Amino acid sequence: MKSVHKSVLIWYSPQEMFSLVTDVARYPQFLPWCDHAQVLEAAPDGATMRAEVGIAFAGLHQSFETLNTHKFGSDPMGESGIFEVQLKLVKGPFSKLEGQWQFLPVGDGQSRACKVVLDLHYGFDSATLSALIGPVFDKIAGSLVDAFVKRAEQVYGG
Repeated sequence: MKSVHKSVLIWYSPQEMFSLVTDVARYPQFLPWCDHAQVLEAAPDGATMRAEVGIAFAGLHQSFETLNTHKFGSDPMGESGIFEVQLKLVKGPFSKLEGQWQFLPVGDGQSRACKVVLDLHYGFDSATLSALIGPVFDKIAGSLVDAFVKRAEQVYGG
């Protein structure tokens, strides 16, 4: 089992970063290894989403499907809070794939800044899959936070 833990402080709001991560259909526009991505099913209230993401990297083509649960930042008092995306494998080349994005307000929550945290845990059923897909997914997982920070700069300005 492999794990990735990445975090960064950035000058974009939790809501802005949450919106980028949950906009799955746009992944191929800015993730160079992503050859397709689509929302397969979404709850009307946006609380859950089933999505498929395709990997095309170093001649390897694979896709996987996840069920994502979304938490929308407002606490019961209406204050801005933590936005989260929890993902769990539905199907794909992994024996396990689960993780969590967190977008935490910085300071009093009134500034346009947040801490982005990604925790990802994954493994493969066979040694062959691990040898073929493992190094590719290690690179992808290690660069995800940076890719979304660059996307925020493109979408929201630097």
